[in-house]
Amino acid sequence: MSKPADNKDGLVAVNRRARFDYEIEDTFEAGLQLTGTEVKSLRQGKANIAEAYVSPEKGGVYLINADFPPYEGGNRFNHEPRRPRKLLLHKKEINKLSSSVQREGRTVVPLKLYFNERGIAKLLIGLAKGKKEIDKRETKKAREWGRQKQRIMKTYG
Repeated sequence: MSKPADNKDGLVAVNRRARFDYEIEDTFEAGLQLTGTEVKSLRQGKANIAEAYVSPEKGGVYLINADFPPYEGGNRFNHEPRRPRKLLLHKKEINKLSSSVQREGRTVVPLKLYFNERGIAKLLIGLAKGKKEIDKRETKKAREWGRQKQRIMKTYG
């Protein structure tokens, strides 16, 4: 299996908005059930999981609304860009996710899409609780203070 040429760590896509909008309580690494042209498209580093979400349905867990653009070298049997993709998890993990979503009102969000060391596409998903507006303001303040500290250290250090 070849690694992506332009990215050394195998990272394909990151959902930066998820950590701002949600408080991540637990993370899981899931495999993806993909077709050949989807894998080739990912190897080119083309994917968008910013608007995607994870939904437990029909005894499984699915990645909904993730955009994997069509592979340019593909033919007429190319994949559908926004089709639901099944996530491969252990039964215990599926049960934990679905019960948390139904009983506790948690949300499952995709955090990161990458290739592991063996060259297999993996999705890091997080069991999350939505942040309130005041929590988001605190996050912004902490981020701004971190940037300001860096500037101060750079000028005086």
